[in-house]
Amino acid sequence: MNSQRPYSLRVDEVAYEKLRVIARENNRSINAQIEYLIKQCINQFERQQGEIEVEE
Repeated sequence: MNSQRPYSLRVDEVAYEKLRVIARENNRSINAQIEYLIKQCINQFERQQGEIEVEE
């Protein structure tokens, strides 16, 4: 099951505005852009360190 957990994120204004521009360039919402970046980070980590095991 692919459930999504709501999470509040505090980001400084300049970083938020820059992220908004990047998201727009990629035709994504800011939330979708953040999810994409998180997944990229996880994939990079797992390539270097091995798969992260989590309980579902």
